[in-house]
Amino acid sequence: MYKIYQNKQTLPIKNASIKVLLVIAGAVLFNIIFWQEKVAVNAVLFDVFVVWSVFYLYPSFFSNPLMKWLLAAHFITLLSLVIQNTFLSKLAFSATLLLVVVFSQYRHRSVWYAAASAVMNYLLMVPSFFTNLQWAGSSKVNFDSIKRSIRFLIIPIMLLMVFFILYNFANAIFMHLVNDAGIALTKFFNRFFSWFSWDRLGFLLLGIFITGGLLLKSSVNWFSEADVKKGNDLWRKKKDFLKWKQSAWFDLLSLLMGKFASGIMALRNEHRTAVISLFLLNVLLLCINCVDITYVWFGFTYHNDLNLSEYVHEGTGLLIFSILLAMVLLLFFFRGNLNFYRKNKWLRLGAYAWLLQNGVLVVSVFFRDYYYIQHQGLAYKRIGVLIFLLMVVTGLATVFIKIHQRKTTYYLLRVNAWFAIIVLVLASCIHWDETIASYNLARKDTIPLDIKFLLSLSDKVLPVLQKNIDVLDKPAIAIQGEGEYLYRSTLTPQQLFENRKKEFSEAQKSYSWLSWNMADAQVKRELGEIEQLHTSSIHK
Repeated sequence: MYKIYQNKQTLPIKNASIKVLLVIAGAVLFNIIFWQEKVAVNAVLFDVFVVWSVFYLYPSFFSNPLMKWLLAAHFITLLSLVIQNTFLSKLAFSATLLLVVVFSQYRHRSVWYAAASAVMNYLLMVPSFFTNLQWAGSSKVNFDSIKRSIRFLIIPIMLLMVFFILYNFANAIFMHLVNDAGIALTKFFNRFFSWFSWDRLGFLLLGIFITGGLLLKSSVNWFSEADVKKGNDLWRKKKDFLKWKQSAWFDLLSLLMGKFASGIMALRNEHRTAVISLFLLNVLLLCINCVDITYVWFGFTYHNDLNLSEYVHEGTGLLIFSILLAMVLLLFFFRGNLNFYRKNKWLRLGAYAWLLQNGVLVVSVFFRDYYYIQHQGLAYKRIGVLIFLLMVVTGLATVFIKIHQRKTTYYLLRVNAWFAIIVLVLASCIHWDETIASYNLARKDTIPLDIKFLLSLSDKVLPVLQKNIDVLDKPAIAIQGEGEYLYRSTLTPQQLFENRKKEFSEAQKSYSWLSWNMADAQVKRELGEIEQLHTSSIHK
C-alpha cells in the first residue's frame, strides 16, 4: 500500500518537473532562435520542439482522427511560412499550432470552444507555471548523499590542483595552452554576460509566456465539457411554460405580438408571423435582385465617371446586412419546436427562397467586384470581398442544411469555423502581394496604376517592379487610399524604390541562417541577376 501511495505522489511531481523543464527549455530556444531574426526557418525548430513536447505530455489525444487532419493542415502552413513568408502564412501557422496543442490537451470538436480553451491557457499561464514549479520543488533532496559525495571529492581535487600548478610551471607548451584556454573562457563569459540586456531579458520572459501557454494545460475544463455536451441534431422538447415566460425570447415576442406569444396557440401564432415576415422580405429582396440582374449582370457599362469603389462597397454592405438578417431570422424561427410543427411547409419554402435570393445577391456582388478588378486592378480589399463571398456561400449552404436536416446552431457555427480554417490554410499558400503586383503590372497599359501602393507591398514585389521599372516614371495615382501613408513622403517613386532595395539588402546582411526563407532568397537572387544583366549591358 505504501509503495502504491508513494508512486501516486511522485507521479505528479515528476510530470510537473518535466513541464517546468520543457517550458524553460522552450523559452531559451525561443530566445536564441528568434532574437533579432525574422520568423522563418527558426519557426521549424520551435515547432518541432513544441509538437514533440505536446506529444510527450499528452500522447493519448494524438489517436484522435481529427488530429491527423490538423497536423496535415499545420504542416502545410509551416511549409507556406518557409516558402512564402507572408503575414497570412504566419497567422495560419500560429492558428493551426494553437489548434494542434489545444485539441491534444482537451476534448474538443468546435474551433470556437477550442479557441476559448487556448485563451484560458494563456490567461492562467502564470498561476499554472508556479503551480507546477511548486509541485516540482516539493520533492525531497537527499542532502546526506550530497555531503558524502563532496567529502570524497575534497582530496582528489586538492591533488589535482597541486599537480596542475607543477605541470603548468614545468611545461611551457602546457602553460601556453592553459593561457589560451583562459583567454577563450574570458571572451566566452564576456559575451555571455553582455548577452543579458534588459531587452533580451524581456524577450526571454516573452518566450516563457508563449511556451508556457502552449505546453501548460489550464485547470479550467469548462469549455471542453460544454463542447462535448453540444449536439448536432435538434430534438423536440416539451416546453416548461413557466421557464419559457422568464426567458428573453418570450419578452421579445410579447413586446411584438402581445398575448399571441403565450398560451396553447403560441407556436401556431409564431409560425404565422414567421411565414408573413419571410414572404415580405422575399418580395423586397426579389425587387433588389431584379434590378441587379437587369443592370449589373447583363446591363453593366463602364465609364470614367462611375465610382467603382462605392459601386462595390454599397453592394457588399447590403449583402452583409441581408446575410446577418437572414441568419438572425432563420436561427430565431428555427431555434426549437417550430422545426417539428406539422404545418411548417410554407415556412420552410419561404426560408429556402430567402436563402436562394441571398445567393443571387452574392452573384451580384461578385460581378461588382469582378468589374472593379477588371478596370482598376487587384488590391487587398477586392480580394477580401472574394474571400468573404466564398464564406457567405458556405454560410448559406450550412443554414440550408440546418433547416432541412434540423441541425442545431452549434452545428452551424462549428462547420463554418472549420471551413474558415480551411480557407485560411489555403490562402496562406498564395503570396498575395506578388499576385497583386504581377496582375496589375501585366495590365499597366489598360488600368491605372497606384505606384505608391505597389511600393508599399512586401519585398517579394521588388523583382517584379525592377522588371517594370518604366512605370515608376508615371504620375502616382491614389486609388481607394491604398498605400496612403507613402503619399506623405516627398521622395519620387524611383527614390522610394531604390530605398526599398537598399533596406532589403541591409536587412538581409543582419540576419543569420535562422531567418532564411525561400521568398527572400528568391528576391535576392532575382535582383542580383537583374543587376548583372544591367551591368553587362552598360559595358557592352
